[in-house]
Amino acid sequence: VQLQASGGGLVRAGGSLRLSCAASGRSFSADIMGWFRQAPGKEREFVAAIYRSGRDRSYADSVKGRFTISSGNAKNTMYLQMNSLNADDTAVYYCAARDGSFQRAQDHRNYPYWGQGTQLTVSS
Repeated sequence: VQLQASGGGLVRAGGSLRLSCAASGRSFSADIMGWFRQAPGKEREFVAAIYRSGRDRSYADSVKGRFTISSGNAKNTMYLQMNSLNADDTAVYYCAARDGSFQRAQDHRNYPYWGQGTQLTVSS
């Protein structure tokens, strides 16, 4: 199983960006796909997760109302639309996937599959 995250870059504060994640692998189908981020010197933190292509969604408080997670038309793809970006959003963003209960979607330790990360830098 491979996850490929893309779409990061440099954006000004207040701007928008969309991240993409595509999963591939023989017979791979994940119940949950999520986004996490890690800033320098900080622990990896939960951003958003989506359950079974949209049956449920979860967001970190810090991004609620600004970020939107969605599934793509292609199987095992997802997006993270990020609006009203600020300097605190600067981090490497990782997509991840797992099966199982959505109750623990915010814990990165529950995810066995990870993408390589894509850097987002928000300039003030």
